[in-house]
Amino acid sequence: MLRFEDGSTVSTDDIRAFSEWADKGGKNPREIAYRPARVLMQDFTGVPAVVDLAAMRDGIVALGGDAEKINPLNPVDLVIDHSVMIDEFGNPRAFQMNVDREYERNMERYTFLKWGQSAFNNFRVVPPGTGICHQVNLEYLAKTVWSDNDQNGETVAYPDTLVGTDSHTTMVNGASVLGWGVGGIEAEAAMLGQPISMLIPEVIGFKLTGAMPEGTTATDLVLKVVQMLREKGVVGKFVEFYGDGLANVPLADRATIGNMAPEYGATCGFFPVDDETIRYLTQTGRDRDTIALVEAYAKAQGMWRNEGYEPVYTDTLELDMSTVVPAISGPKRPQDHTPLTRAAASFLDVVNEYRGIDTSAAAEDMEAEGPAPSENDPRKTVAVEGEDYTLRDGSVVIASITSCT
Repeated sequence: MLRFEDGSTVSTDDIRAFSEWADKGGKNPREIAYRPARVLMQDFTGVPAVVDLAAMRDGIVALGGDAEKINPLNPVDLVIDHSVMIDEFGNPRAFQMNVDREYERNMERYTFLKWGQSAFNNFRVVPPGTGICHQVNLEYLAKTVWSDNDQNGETVAYPDTLVGTDSHTTMVNGASVLGWGVGGIEAEAAMLGQPISMLIPEVIGFKLTGAMPEGTTATDLVLKVVQMLREKGVVGKFVEFYGDGLANVPLADRATIGNMAPEYGATCGFFPVDDETIRYLTQTGRDRDTIALVEAYAKAQGMWRNEGYEPVYTDTLELDMSTVVPAISGPKRPQDHTPLTRAAASFLDVVNEYRGIDTSAAAEDMEAEGPAPSENDPRKTVAVEGEDYTLRDGSVVIASITSCT
């Protein structure tokens, strides 16, 4: 807001509204013009954006102008990850064979994107086979603190922020980068330097204390977090995690929690900068100058998480991580949290409810591979590559859904 204060799109009243937010109990729903530092795209939504830029160049040439003047004003990274199809699996060459066929199927689109990278400023393309866009963003693209030259040629540092055209853009909040998913029109607007209209959000503080018990994983933690935030109701709100328990949450686990923001309904789930953030940036090969800037900037701006760090929030909730147990969720909704100790009973409850009958007898049959199919134990035979497989209630089936499986 301070960087773009111009009396028009961003006024002093807008900035004052932010400063008054804490005094008003974390609520001040004023409409503001938000400009992220950069934009993240994937190939399905990115190709139309590049087409639009190319069309603008044609238009300005037709009017006698200079095509070179049409460029993204904000840095844009387009990660090609949504076009992969699984043709080969179960052999050492499967990955390369799938990538080769992906190139064959999409050669025209990929050639166009490669042209876009060379033709436009502030536009980079991450090639196929590199990884999922939000994972690439976390491991390679995110800086946590961005720097650029202002209109006077002086270097200015500011928080790394972004919008992305993938709903799981929120993963990068685990590295203290504020980001969330938007539609293609909003992303194009941000790409061209236009502000995104939004209300100053409510921020829910989620306090983490204690440490995870031995034998539990990030999955167990995030499923509990999803359950609690769904019960709280955080749609359209920001969530920030805080508390001394963060010292026991590695950045990979933070990224997992941030990645699940669409599942718990929040716009994003943000983690503050601390020693773990610096450790991750170091482990993933960020250069020393960037890492030094992140630490110095966060401490100077009061954004560094120290022991006892407790900002003002709209509302709060708390989880003692020592109470987290191994768990699963479902069968349909991620907030349907079920401890593993209740998994068997929960499965029968779900089947009984779905079938509308008591399937306990069928369950006993299933344990012994069961007799012939019955009303209580329906089955379906499917053929895969010449082999027949029988599916029944409780069969485990994994669907390979593009690059995210």
